[in-house]
Amino acid sequence: MGDDALLIKSGTQEFSAIEQLEKQVFDLKELFEISKSLNSTLDFTILIDSLLLICMAQLKVLKVGLLVRKHLDSEEFSLHRNYTGFEIDHTLAYTIPEKHDLIRFFNKQYGCYTIDEIRDNGVSLEGLDPILELNPSLLIPLQAQGRINGIIMMGERIDEGDFDSYEKKYILNVATLASIAINNAVLFEMATTDMMTKLKLKHYLFSVLNEWLDNAKTGECFSLLMFDIDFFKKVNDTYGHSCGDDVLRNVAQIIIDNTRSSDVAARYGGEEFVVLISHPGKSMALKIAERIRKTIETTKFKYKDVILGVTISCGIACYDKDRDVSGEAMIERADQALYQSKQNGRNRITLS
Repeated sequence: MGDDALLIKSGTQEFSAIEQLEKQVFDLKELFEISKSLNSTLDFTILIDSLLLICMAQLKVLKVGLLVRKHLDSEEFSLHRNYTGFEIDHTLAYTIPEKHDLIRFFNKQYGCYTIDEIRDNGVSLEGLDPILELNPSLLIPLQAQGRINGIIMMGERIDEGDFDSYEKKYILNVATLASIAINNAVLFEMATTDMMTKLKLKHYLFSVLNEWLDNAKTGECFSLLMFDIDFFKKVNDTYGHSCGDDVLRNVAQIIIDNTRSSDVAARYGGEEFVVLISHPGKSMALKIAERIRKTIETTKFKYKDVILGVTISCGIACYDKDRDVSGEAMIERADQALYQSKQNGRNRITLS
């Protein structure tokens, strides 16, 4: 080989090395921006949305979903409702039990894998037919502090090619950043959530209420709904506190099911609940309160061999700039309206 050929070969190799280094620098910058985006919120739903958008934009995939625990103490991973691209049959359960072979495998061998690679490692995928029928190209566990807290499920790439080893390493870096962000969101959720009812705690309620009061000064309207289960002491005295706790959980779930993601539902204390409703007028607050009241009134709660019904009373305070000078003042107005509902026969709504 002549000197000119050697120079050309050497120059080509150097150029290739520079290109590779530039790509690594670019990817590191991207990962830094991804980290900032994922850690900009502790709201779990917003975080999931951000992660899915990042996967689609940065990893160039057509389909992406996330399997996460529905509740902090859940023993299975379920497909989060904010998936993209996959054709979902809503009659099927897209879940993976925490004790499944796949989760045990991910705990031992952290990485991103195709379905074939998982099977080649001797992992049984029995019971996961709904997920397998979606034909995911990669499954990537989200692991933080030695615990799996989610699984990214990715569909095919836009260019329909396979992921090479460098791309898989990049994907795993994204997954690591997502794992940390999700773990932070989970810790925040634990610190702000009543574990029995899954509603927010009182201290979190007041932090949001004070924030909404500040925003209301610029014209953003909202209402505060205060609920109390009628004759709840009688439930405890007649059927026991375990039955009472079960009623609390069921009532709380009805409140969750009948409020929007933009609302904040909290356990205020004992059998009292507070919901902050963002809306343009009183009608929305009344509509949501009545929906909750009616649903509870018509629901039969079953605990062991006991079937019982309960009702709920409600007081509503819509933001008033002259009267609601503090969170406590607004709570007091709703509480007084609730008292009127109790005095007037219970199982009703009173607007302050």
